[in-house]
Amino acid sequence: MSSSAVDAESPDLVCQLDNVQGMVDALSAVRWKRHQDAVVELSEHGMVLIVEDTGCLQAKVYLQRELFVRYEYNAEGRPRFGVSLGLIVDCLNTFSSPGRSSMIEIQYPGPDMQLLVKSVDSPDACIYAEIRTRIPDTISWDYNFEPAGSTPLTFTVKSAALKEAIDDLEWPGSSIQIILLPDPPCVKFKGEGHGDLQIDFMYYVNTDLLIAFHCDRQISYKYKYKFLRATTSNLPSSVIKDNRGSKLTIGRGGMLKVQHLVSVARPATSHPHIDSAGHQQPSRIAYIEFFVKPEVDEDTVNNS
Repeated sequence: MSSSAVDAESPDLVCQLDNVQGMVDALSAVRWKRHQDAVVELSEHGMVLIVEDTGCLQAKVYLQRELFVRYEYNAEGRPRFGVSLGLIVDCLNTFSSPGRSSMIEIQYPGPDMQLLVKSVDSPDACIYAEIRTRIPDTISWDYNFEPAGSTPLTFTVKSAALKEAIDDLEWPGSSIQIILLPDPPCVKFKGEGHGDLQIDFMYYVNTDLLIAFHCDRQISYKYKYKFLRATTSNLPSSVIKDNRGSKLTIGRGGMLKVQHLVSVARPATSHPHIDSAGHQQPSRIAYIEFFVKPEVDEDTVNNS
């Protein structure tokens, strides 16, 4: 079976992916509400999908060109288009069959600036979809993440434990305070509502949960619960099952960066090799980043 012929105008991008479910997992990880608009930026290095909420929460999915079995990029500069995140996830789901990996081809733009998706691995049938795109809105805020000092304020915790801790801290309309203490090295998540609830991750007590910790001074910031929960609410089951780690970094001004790794490797008969930190070979990993602005009030203190 021959691959799709490129139009005479030569589209900006023609690529093929051999694990649709991996892409669905990666995009679903940043889907925290029913209706979300996304901006997709294309480049010779791959594609980035960006979503945000009220200028306080932004998420990015990095799909590097190494994730694709074919990646033909013909554009000048970096084309961008807007698309419904829910629509693209639901569309890709129709190409994903339980128990098998499907090969799809993605092309942009189509004749009417659509995103074109079709199956290319079945000799008997072809599934074809056109997803309407739009001129993207300007991303309303620049996350401008900068280190908080010469020593990074960062820790890595098992993703399942992070999700469970945030779920347990739910108070309607509340905030979550994240406190880093250098001695003894510890991360505290504190929720305030009708009472106080606090979850501590002690670095030297349980390195199976808190995998890494770097902090040279006490620091404390508050974040709206709904934004913090969005960073883990749709973590794919593969991340939990593979016992992966999520990295959290607090930057200048209290900006919180939460990073997850989602496998887009083609499923194998044997389980792929995963190291002690829960990482696979980098070429088959989609990188997910969330940026959460802190609440600004008199109680949000950076104790340097």
